Amino acid sequence: MDDAELKVGGYTFKAQHLLFAAPLVSALAGGIYYSYDAYQRFLGVEEGFEEVQGALGRIQALEQTVGDNDVANLSAQLTAISTNMETILEQQKTLLDLRSKVEKSETITNGLGDKLDKYDREFDDLWDAMDELYANPLK
Repeated sequence: MDDAELKVGGYTFKAQHLLFAAPLVSALAGGIYYSYDAYQRFLGVEEGFEEVQGALGRIQALEQTVGDNDVANLSAQLTAISTNMETILEQQKTLLDLRSKVEKSETITNGLGDKLDKYDREFDDLWDAMDELYANPLK
């Protein structure tokens, strides 16, 4: 093995030189590869920051909207609306009861008008008959 030689481009390399250079070349190649990989990952992280900054803008817009719409007091407002709705429903029940009573009253009074007209005619006829009797009692 001591006699092995490699001739490349006019240079002669002995086995000892190759055994010494191989780990150096391997370490150098590994260093270049991992440096390139670390650089690519760094660029990927930078792109992630751009997405995060874009998300920060959207988050700030959402916070502004939440503040403008007073979401913190939404629970109190919903409670007030619920109370108002309950009151409205109770009043609606009362109104529906009154409506049914009015409809019953209309049903009863609709027939009374005709009966009263009939009674008026009968009273008028009786008065006319009485007047005629008083005017001519022997007839």
